Amino acid sequence: MNIAQAQRAQQSRSRRRLVRIGVDTGGTFTDFIYSTGREVRVFKLPSTPDDPSRAVLDGVQRICAELKLAFDEIEVVHGTTVGTNALLERRGARVAFITTRGFEDMLITGRQARPRLYDLNVTRPAPLVADGLSFGVRERTAADGTALELLDDEEINALVRRLREEDVEAVAVCLLFSFANPEHERKLAAALAELGVPLSISHRILPEYREYERASTTVANAYLQPLMSHYLGRLGRNVPRLRIMQSSGGSIGAQVAAAEPVRTVLSGPAGGVVGALHAARQAGARDHIAFDMGGTSTDVALCADGEVRATRETIVSGIPIAIPCFEIHTVGAGGGSIARVDRGGSLRVGPESAGADPGPACYGKSDLPTVTDANLVLGRLGSDALLGGAFPLDAERARAAIEAIAREMSARVRREVSAEEAALGIIRVVNAHMERAIRAVSVERGYDPRRFALVTFGGAGGLHAVALARSLRIPRVIVPRDPGALSAFGVLAADVVREQTRTVMLGGEAVENLEPLFCELEEQGAQALEREGFPRHSQRHARFFAARYRGQSFELELKWRPRLNLSETFHRAHELRYGYARRQSPVEIVSLRVRSTGIVGEIVGRRERTKRPPRIKAQRVTVVFDDGKRTAHLYRREELRSRVRLATPCIVAEYSSTTLIPAGARARVDRFGNLIIEP
Repeated sequence: MNIAQAQRAQQSRSRRRLVRIGVDTGGTFTDFIYSTGREVRVFKLPSTPDDPSRAVLDGVQRICAELKLAFDEIEVVHGTTVGTNALLERRGARVAFITTRGFEDMLITGRQARPRLYDLNVTRPAPLVADGLSFGVRERTAADGTALELLDDEEINALVRRLREEDVEAVAVCLLFSFANPEHERKLAAALAELGVPLSISHRILPEYREYERASTTVANAYLQPLMSHYLGRLGRNVPRLRIMQSSGGSIGAQVAAAEPVRTVLSGPAGGVVGALHAARQAGARDHIAFDMGGTSTDVALCADGEVRATRETIVSGIPIAIPCFEIHTVGAGGGSIARVDRGGSLRVGPESAGADPGPACYGKSDLPTVTDANLVLGRLGSDALLGGAFPLDAERARAAIEAIAREMSARVRREVSAEEAALGIIRVVNAHMERAIRAVSVERGYDPRRFALVTFGGAGGLHAVALARSLRIPRVIVPRDPGALSAFGVLAADVVREQTRTVMLGGEAVENLEPLFCELEEQGAQALEREGFPRHSQRHARFFAARYRGQSFELELKWRPRLNLSETFHRAHELRYGYARRQSPVEIVSLRVRSTGIVGEIVGRRERTKRPPRIKAQRVTVVFDDGKRTAHLYRREELRSRVRLATPCIVAEYSSTTLIPAGARARVDRFGNLIIEP
């Protein structure tokens, strides 16, 4: 055994002994979940939007103090929204963009496709590169990788001097056809290194064709690099073992995330999708829709045949990102979404959110009427506190905020509107927003929601899930244990993933030529995972290929299997997606991808439970439903035994979430502790 192998073996042994902590930063709360080896524990802390690392470090310090551990005895896996928020708020770095001369306006011209076909006044989002910071260099590489015009050393030196004068904070380099021959990009990168700023080089970030998407992704990476590096640096100074969740459902080391932050732009929602996948498998649901309603937004994703739909065509805040991502649809509807009456007298809810600070009116710091306030006024939370009583709510302040909305509505409709009516209106409006989001990932893509289960999680998801399931005729709702922390669970349970891609542009008849290319990509992934402490026997590699009919503009990505009939597989997939297949047309293989996974292993331990009483004691509470006030049972989730059936209507309250089950629905607890509801 050589020195490198001994170090990797030591890393692997250390990994097994570490206490692992999953952290998910949301707009309102930061969630923590950790395994002690015997049990799994969960808690929440208010988020710190001005500096998310403060809440993260506060929670990690609390765990270390409780377990009497040093920071080097833990491993933290983190789902973060730092990159997403930086793109949304346009507060990234001052980026310079370098490309082949003549293509300096690539990021502005983009594609001719319009976001809204018949809107003649579309306002395009501001580019990430400021005016005057796009530079072209004289060089040219052909589509087959042949160097037609070489770079000039004197021009490179002049460019470096200009960039130093412009005081740029990061540089993105994307030359034409560099995925086929990256030599010119390597030469530029070597010269630009003397600037001492982060560099994003397209053949490292995304070695694929389509210049605009490759350039946009590379620039987005450069835009986020300084911010993410500083953020991860603050965490890394205290937490030496840190991994970050990727948008595609696996985690990567903090150093990789700092160098390639574009891979984390949907980091937080991806953790929830992974957690929902685990819960659905437990409940035996291969087809499900993940429904994550938090304080600020709602994220939905569809899983068919046990696999989450993925895409390489994500757009975040108007910026195309061609990195593999879960196909997640997000709407600005959450517990903190603010209600208002517009000029026309219509009730609106969101997308503006009260967030963690000042928060909903019931948090005691504001008078903003939100969805959480509406649920509290309707009695749907079961009590006047969250987090098992640790977070008291101001019921009077919530009612005052909703009554203010009711007065505005009364003035518009010229009759008295009660606070309860206004609260029900707020719930109906926000449910309509979320129903459209679920339709976007199901009906609009050819999937019948009646075939799927709805896996609901997030702090507010259980309050709205049954109503949404009834509207969409979804036959089963699955509420996992600790649903408010399921994203943190997914982050903790996610394996380490590295992705390798290559553009090939081969005819469908060249199937026999793919094996050596796949093997080369697998070897790259295996070596990357070994550097992160995963020996070969703890690795898995999945192969994918993207294909299209020759002459098409876009392709479908499909899973590669041995002895695959490539053309017939593509025809069937094309027919399923678009409703037709052109079996007489030749199929072209555009690119290959290998997803290399380092197996982390199952989370050891069971969920922390209080001692179960000899019999379930349900309280009686008054709840306002759509058809009026009703007396409902109030259950504590930790008191529910497996296989128990619940009397409805009822509320199931627990530390991280609350679930509302109206009359007529059937509810039971399965042997894994999941709450199964048939609406």
